[in-house]
Amino acid sequence: MIGAIIGDVVGSRFEFHNYLDKDFELFHHRCEFTDDTVMTCAVAQALMDSREDFSDLSEKAVTALQRIGRKYPNCGYGARFINWMFAEDPQPYNSYGNGSAMRISPVGFAARDVEEAKRLSAAVTRISHNHPEGMKGAEATAVAIVMARQGKSKEEIRKAMEGYYDLRLTVDEHRRKWHGHGSEICQVSLPQALECFLEGTSFEDVIRNCISIGGDSDTIAAIAGGIAEAYYGIPEEIGREVRNILSPTLLGICDDFRLWLEKREQ
Repeated sequence: MIGAIIGDVVGSRFEFHNYLDKDFELFHHRCEFTDDTVMTCAVAQALMDSREDFSDLSEKAVTALQRIGRKYPNCGYGARFINWMFAEDPQPYNSYGNGSAMRISPVGFAARDVEEAKRLSAAVTRISHNHPEGMKGAEATAVAIVMARQGKSKEEIRKAMEGYYDLRLTVDEHRRKWHGHGSEICQVSLPQALECFLEGTSFEDVIRNCISIGGDSDTIAAIAGGIAEAYYGIPEEIGREVRNILSPTLLGICDDFRLWLEKREQ
């Protein structure tokens, strides 16, 4: 899931100041983690807190997203989500915002196969983003991560993702259609993020693709970054850089999740 966090951090300074090229400094003093990182860590914590069969994952996700999210209340949450996060009895609100996909990467790394990824994605997503498009965006991201982990080719991943979205636009075409920030929905962000991954030549190139097309930069890069991590791995230097930006609490969750995954795979 650290790939999603890297995408968020790198994209954070471009979200409202889009830069339509790939020649930028990857890490900058204005880089910071946003709600994408906080919620990704919260989903990871929910998975670790759940029963072995994940039968209580939805319940644990509500608890983790509220508990961890409330520690970082000024990280750029959408208005409806922040109301959900502080509600006494939080209920799903039929959202198709791209927040469902930006936080789901831990599911893609925890799931043992595509079917489990779909099941766990639904459990995490339906607590808030229960609109069909919100559910689909999260599921597509989790499935792409599992397929990348399984060693599937980009052609195979593309074919599977075309079952979810129209991927006919290239990265260059997405860049030419740039319309700024303001469409933070799965129907827009997922085709962008998926194409940025599919055309990327390395983990870093995927992230640079995401930034270069404009729009909701941090979330597009977070979605693609999780998939790129599963496919390429994380360059050591980039991993070190992002660890220096995370808070001790969030960094601790990342480290705990890595160890939890190692035990799960034994």
